[in-house]
Amino acid sequence: MDTQRSPEASQETHNDGHAASSGSSRNPAGGVAKNMAKNMAKNIAKNKSTLLLDLSLLRDNAAFRTVVIARTLSVFSLGMLTVAVPVQIQEMTGSPMQVGIAMALGGGGAFAGLLGGGVLADRWDRRKLILFARSVCGLGFAALAINGFSSSPSVLAIYALALWDGFFSALGVTALLAATPFLVGRENLGAAGQFNMLTVRMGGILSPALGGMVIASFGVGWNYLAAAIGALLTVAQLMRLPPMPPARREPQHPLRALGAGVGYLFVNRLVGAVVAVGALISLGGGVRILLPALAEDVYRVGPSAVGMMYAAAPLGATVAALTGGWLGGFARSGALLLASGAAAFVALGSLGFIGDPVVAFVALAGFGYLSSIASLLQFTLVQRHTPEHLLGRVNGLWAAQAVTGDAFGALALGGLTRVVPLTSAVLIFSLVALLSSGAMAIGFRSLRFASSKKSEDLPSTAADKSERPQPQLLKSEKA
Repeated sequence: MDTQRSPEASQETHNDGHAASSGSSRNPAGGVAKNMAKNMAKNIAKNKSTLLLDLSLLRDNAAFRTVVIARTLSVFSLGMLTVAVPVQIQEMTGSPMQVGIAMALGGGGAFAGLLGGGVLADRWDRRKLILFARSVCGLGFAALAINGFSSSPSVLAIYALALWDGFFSALGVTALLAATPFLVGRENLGAAGQFNMLTVRMGGILSPALGGMVIASFGVGWNYLAAAIGALLTVAQLMRLPPMPPARREPQHPLRALGAGVGYLFVNRLVGAVVAVGALISLGGGVRILLPALAEDVYRVGPSAVGMMYAAAPLGATVAALTGGWLGGFARSGALLLASGAAAFVALGSLGFIGDPVVAFVALAGFGYLSSIASLLQFTLVQRHTPEHLLGRVNGLWAAQAVTGDAFGALALGGLTRVVPLTSAVLIFSLVALLSSGAMAIGFRSLRFASSKKSEDLPSTAADKSERPQPQLLKSEKA
């Protein structure tokens, strides 16, 4: 929805105002009230269709529909692994530290994959890179299944495969992010971001529960096998995408190419500001490490309530994805990004004053909602204001800051709890972050006035629907 008013709309408003003034000469109060009610009804009718998730992109764009189906399968496969790997290592070793090592290796692999994938996505055909990354990732899932069915499974093998799958999974994610403007056109990036977030958040809520049920009923090996089958189905779906060759550029050394991506964040102040604000907001995700302690020491509740608290932020994020249709028509998206980030830290900081678990759940859901609104705006601004030949590297850097920000936030909160009480730690952390967001709002003038509309200096890739690439449909779909 475009917030710029058309000449017809302006003329209509002028006519309405003239009618109101004519009526007010006879009955001032009644005429004005009638006119206000009429205009309010028009605005409600105009915005009703844009409040909820717009399904037209999914309906009309077969290429994007293919991506959404494949991404949903992939998210569920990865989500099942997030349960299986810790459960298996805990059963084998009884050591939370060894579970943490596996998680750290997966995170380190993901960070390297995001950076390396950004460079490769700007040099290779993105379709081939996506298929390669997903296929190799699926081989890792199959190897985990073989190890899981073994009578003497190896912890070292799980460590190696955690690093393997983290790297190649992130490689595919970066290539898919870079391909999004090509597949949907820059004018549809807001809706595409909502669908991406919805699949990730819904998968984050449902897939761990599904993985736990499979492990409880059949064993960890079958969980890995189900994830491997999901990866196979993902690749089969993605094979229907059209070729996506990179923009023609002089070849560079990979490190020089990565440096060009980093340098762009300083050249384009708007994109650099978006990434910086995103890094700050991502620090708040580290609060999850304090939830068990808050539940035990502050709220006096058991493990079931802890699970609900962990689900609160993803639930808020899902609501944001379902109801974020209005974001595409918001003219000052940069200012909204800054405001939603600041509000997210206010919601997080309120945990420092809350002693009731139900209110804490609401605060965490609010944090999830506001931080996800900020994430949707970041996605749109980064995609629309980054040139085609740099999309892979800039997307990789943007995604990498989310991975590292979450970890640094957890580290900072953990350190604070060693010197101050739990609630004080959350309050101090949130206050510092809020002040930092205020400083960014003052310093990043380009972001304050940024718009989510199409950038004037960038081409809209495949903007014309008649030229937009579509996957080859199966005969049954064509029929």
